Amino acid sequence: MLRQNLQQKLLQKLSPQQIQFIKLLQVPTLSLDSRIKEELEENPALEDLSLTNLSEPEELYPDRDPDDINVNNDEERGETDEFNIEDYLQEDNINDYSSKYDQNGDDDDDHKEIPMAVQTSFFDNLQLQLDLLPLSDKDFRIGKQIIGSLDDDGYLRRPIMSLTDDLAFSQNVMASDEEVEDMLKVIQSFDPPGVGARNLQECLLIQLRKKDQGDGIVKKAMLIVEEYLDEFTRKHYDKLEKSLNMTSDELRCVINEILKLNPKPGDSNEVNTKEMQVIPDFHIINNDGILFLTLNSKNAPELRVSRSYQEMFEHYDKASQKDKKLKEAVQFVKQKLDSAKWFIDAIKQRQQTLLKTMNAIMQYQYDFFLTGNDKNLRPMILKDIADKIGMDISTVSRVANSKYVQTEFGTFLLKSFFSEAIQTDNGEEVSNKEVKKILEEHIGEEDKQHPLADEKLTEILKDAGYNIARRTVAKYREQLNIPVARLRKEL
Repeated sequence: MLRQNLQQKLLQKLSPQQIQFIKLLQVPTLSLDSRIKEELEENPALEDLSLTNLSEPEELYPDRDPDDINVNNDEERGETDEFNIEDYLQEDNINDYSSKYDQNGDDDDDHKEIPMAVQTSFFDNLQLQLDLLPLSDKDFRIGKQIIGSLDDDGYLRRPIMSLTDDLAFSQNVMASDEEVEDMLKVIQSFDPPGVGARNLQECLLIQLRKKDQGDGIVKKAMLIVEEYLDEFTRKHYDKLEKSLNMTSDELRCVINEILKLNPKPGDSNEVNTKEMQVIPDFHIINNDGILFLTLNSKNAPELRVSRSYQEMFEHYDKASQKDKKLKEAVQFVKQKLDSAKWFIDAIKQRQQTLLKTMNAIMQYQYDFFLTGNDKNLRPMILKDIADKIGMDISTVSRVANSKYVQTEFGTFLLKSFFSEAIQTDNGEEVSNKEVKKILEEHIGEEDKQHPLADEKLTEILKDAGYNIARRTVAKYREQLNIPVARLRKEL
């Protein structure tokens, strides 16, 4: 028997406008410009006033509205207010409009070419050295395959058998493993030293073999890399002194020789990782002890809804007779107009939310923005700012995770101002960033021959009034990317 029940549920659903606002809120300033350009290309009913060029100088017509000037210019160019429905029903014509808009909308300054420095890449440098060798066609193709198989660090991570298979299947070159090994040794003789190695040990040995073999320090360095690399990386210097019957001074010279070597020869000529460009979203200026907050102008674009589209919609919406094509055209224009209005409203709401959130953070951390001293940072969590501005924690999180503020002390990620509270012996609450700063200072001033262990650092912090556990000290040390005491030891 079929049982029917009535259930009442409370569900929270986001409107398309709210979803658009959330997506725009978490976009940093660097990506906002691209997002706006994308919207301008997709929606012809949206206009950017900064890209609009007036054909007639405004000063010649002081009594006329700039928008009226644009309309009159359209009439002088022979463009009428007639609306061709089929032009807006065909996708190809919409794309034509976008390309025309892109060509005519940008200023000439935007098309100026930026001079780029011409540099030889790491792989180009290796290929150039290979070209200079008197090799057979087969050996040349094997060498080229090896160079193309190197990673960004300059290492050959693939087995020799895989290279022979690639040569056979992709280039129809039948080569033995011994032939590939011989060409690999040729590649390993190239500059920078250490290139073509299959692991760290081989990389260091290749570089040491290119040094003066009559030098006793170099010989002992090769012995350590060949036989005691694990003890060296773990800094078990006592074991090395006993095993090699060396004094501390001799071991120090050998270790310094090894430390001069390059563990990643692929990075010697160029940096392959792209550095992210940071554009601050906010600027804080200190004027005689009074802080002023401003929003980056890129966050406030001059957008408006196209007047021609508005007039177009009003004209055809009031038409007495409407056939199927006309209804489709009116629906298309209305959809573009609504989308443009929603996007402009979302941009404005984004500006207000950014300023409101950053202003609350500035007021909360006022002493820090005045002095730039990390010790003046107050404990602050997302809930503190969310309660202050009357917004949800998730909204504050979206602002803090991807936005930067420029001060006279540097540019900071907003997320870095949030920290947990730690209670001192006198009952005062301080930020854990203050404890990390003190921890970093003590480690920086320590005797590197006898580095401070976590237990000793815990005692130092307790003497300073910060009653925290050893595991908390270890956690803060790891967050600061500081290794344990044994790995910080120096001879």
